[in-house]
Amino acid sequence: MFSDLTLSRRLERAEGRACVRFAEARRRLFPESGAEWIECAGAYAVFDGVESPVTQTFGLGIFEKLSAEALEVIERFFIERGAQVDHEVCPLAGVAALELLCARGYRPIEISSVLYRAVEGPTAEGSPEISVRVTGPDEGKLWADVSGRGWGHQFTDFGAICAAREDSPCFLAEIDGEPGAAGALSIHEGVALFAGGATVPQMRRRGLQGALLEARMRYAFEQGCDLAMMVAEAGGESQRNAERKGFRIAYTRTKWRLRR
Repeated sequence: MFSDLTLSRRLERAEGRACVRFAEARRRLFPESGAEWIECAGAYAVFDGVESPVTQTFGLGIFEKLSAEALEVIERFFIERGAQVDHEVCPLAGVAALELLCARGYRPIEISSVLYRAVEGPTAEGSPEISVRVTGPDEGKLWADVSGRGWGHQFTDFGAICAAREDSPCFLAEIDGEPGAAGALSIHEGVALFAGGATVPQMRRRGLQGALLEARMRYAFEQGCDLAMMVAEAGGESQRNAERKGFRIAYTRTKWRLRR
């Protein structure tokens, strides 16, 4: 596999679909939230709440040439809902797209690495004391609690929404039956997006994240996926951990925000 436009489109669409599913699940569970999304110029613009990190666009400029008219539609979609206008932009969108963003008053606010690797079949079993399982429909609160303790903050309604997403199983890793790590997977057209991996502080460095990754990779293989992806802070520990597990950097992505 080469890091080219074809690969970028698969990766960006997979993450975009994951966030669309999240907003759709929120709307089903909490209709008053106003969560919704539109497609414009090949990009997904997702509104999941004013403070949600999901509220942004995905795939801008890589499916269709970006224009001022398309940006106006997208900007109005967010501004009318009281949200910031944020775009996750792949560098393969091109210089012209970046020039247009700068001309309209956007500024960069975040840099991340988009990583990928081939999905492979099951490997040797890990530590017998560690087990990983897909959570049940009534375990959203437990999953969110483990994930929140791993990330260092609690999530309001996060577990229920994750559990309600389509094609997006949640996983728990346990040591001797005690949950210690959480992660999620979202699948779209052969691409498995690995997300949300976190371990509670007192159970770190005991192999839980490695077991969680292997279990999700096995699940993706069984579902017929050929490509795995994840997104991490550029140059951060999560990126290094992913590279140790065979992931390669496809590209470095910048999040742009409209000055208002």
